[in-house]
Amino acid sequence: MAAPVRDRSAGSQLAAFDVSLGTRYVAGADEAGRGSLAGPLVAAAVLFDCERLRRGVQDGLVDLDDSKKHTSAARERIFRAVLAYAARVRVVFKGPREIDRRGLHRVNIEALAEALAAVARSDCTCLVDGFELDGVAARSRQQVVALVRGDATSAAVAAASVVAKVVRDRHMRRLAARYPEWGFERHVGYSTPEHREAIAACGLTPLHRRSFASVAYSQLDFGL
Repeated sequence: MAAPVRDRSAGSQLAAFDVSLGTRYVAGADEAGRGSLAGPLVAAAVLFDCERLRRGVQDGLVDLDDSKKHTSAARERIFRAVLAYAARVRVVFKGPREIDRRGLHRVNIEALAEALAAVARSDCTCLVDGFELDGVAARSRQQVVALVRGDATSAAVAAASVVAKVVRDRHMRRLAARYPEWGFERHVGYSTPEHREAIAACGLTPLHRRSFASVAYSQLDFGL
């Protein structure tokens, strides 16, 4: 008798990791926009029931993976599947003025902690992509595991990465209508040649983070 074919899809491999943790529920958190010049930092957290996750990776979550590995269209499709299969989802926005005032790292940690605490259960495993989140343990009564390359390892963290990226990209594309000269609908605030040229020609919008010592700002005088 031939050996059964193992499912080697990206989604099944990430789900297998979450299931191997031994708890029925797994929560994961990740963020989008940490390195952008303009727009918010968006953190997301996703809670999966591993019993439902097993079914999901045979269907809409089959291609679940780190959001950076997918096209915009694929992320949108996976985003809808995450919403269909997740037990809980939370998204947290932190705007450019708060980032400038309080510092990117502090704001990033707080956004991840807030999102994860909102979805966590007392009986779940909590994972975050790369950062230590001491504050979540007090809020959720759960230890949080900082997982290096978590978005390429855990289904819950990968799902959070997709949610954060899709929600942030949609937000920036809506804002592009207010600032048509900057092309936010294409680069969504990241430091691309097009974006840097727009900054040189038109200056900064209220969406731009002024605390970043970026080469894109080198010709501007606003007190960096």
